Amino acid sequence: MGKVKNSKDMGRLLISCPDRPGIVAAVSRFLYERGANIIHSDQHSTDPSGGVFFMRVEFQLPGLSDKEADLNTHFSALASEFNMQWRMSLASRIKRLAVFVSKQEHALLELLWRKRAGDLNADIVMVISNHPDLAGVAASEGIPFHHVPINPANKKEAEKQQIALIKDKVDRVVLARYMQIVTPYFISHYPFQIINIHHSFLPAFAGGNPYVQAYDRGVKLIGATAHYVTAELDAGPIIEQDVERVSHRYGVEDLKQIGQQIERRVLARAVIWEVEDRILVYGNKTIVFA
Repeated sequence: MGKVKNSKDMGRLLISCPDRPGIVAAVSRFLYERGANIIHSDQHSTDPSGGVFFMRVEFQLPGLSDKEADLNTHFSALASEFNMQWRMSLASRIKRLAVFVSKQEHALLELLWRKRAGDLNADIVMVISNHPDLAGVAASEGIPFHHVPINPANKKEAEKQQIALIKDKVDRVVLARYMQIVTPYFISHYPFQIINIHHSFLPAFAGGNPYVQAYDRGVKLIGATAHYVTAELDAGPIIEQDVERVSHRYGVEDLKQIGQQIERRVLARAVIWEVEDRILVYGNKTIVFA
C-alpha cells in the first residue's frame, strides 16, 4: 500500500477460476505476446487439487488505453478456456467515490487526509449525509455536500434520492460512520461496491452500541472492521480489521476514543485496497492482495 507512481499505461488484471496447471503460464504468455511487461503478480489457491485459484497482475503496456478493448476481447477467449471470472482495469482511470456520513467526522477526515497525502488515488466526488453537521468539512475541500434527511417514514424515498445523486457519477460508496442501515433496495444498485466501517471486531458486537457492549463484557481488546455491505446486517465479506489492547481502567468514552483511531486506519486501508483493485470476493470472504 502506498502512493501510486507511474500509473500511465499500467493495467490490473484480477482473476478467479478453478485451480489447474498452466493458469499462470497462460496469463503471462498472453501479456507477453501483446508486448506487456508484468511488474507485479500475486496468486493464491484454496487447494491446489480442485480448489479455487486467485490472481492479481499489474502490467505495463505502452498505449494501453488505446489497446484496452482489444485486450478485453482477446482475453475473453482465454478466460473461457479456464472458466475464469475476471476483470481488467486501467490504473490511470481514477475511481470515483461517494462518502456517506452522519455526525462524526473522523472517518471522513482520514479519507480526505489520505487523498491529500497521495495515498488514496481516488476522487471523492460527493459527501452525502442524513445530518447537516459535516457540510463545512466537505466545503473546505471543495466537495459537493448533499443533506438527505432520513426518518422511518421517508427512508425509501430518501434512498431513491441518494441513488439519483450518485447514479452514473460514482464507482464505489463508502460508509464513513454513516449511522443508518442501508436497505437491500440500495445495496442492489451497488453489489459488493459499498464499504462500511463497523466500530467493533466483527463478528463480536454486531449492531448498535458496540462500545457499550464491549464495556459491559469487560473486553481486553477492541477493534474495528471494514467490510462490504450486504443485506444481512454487519455480515458482509470482511476486508480489513485491527485491534488495540484495553483494560478495566477504560470507560465507554475511552473505548470510543481509542476505537475512532482504529476505525480511521482500518477504513483507509480498505478503501485504498479497493481503488487499487486488490480485493477479490470469495463467498463471504475476501482475498486481499495487499
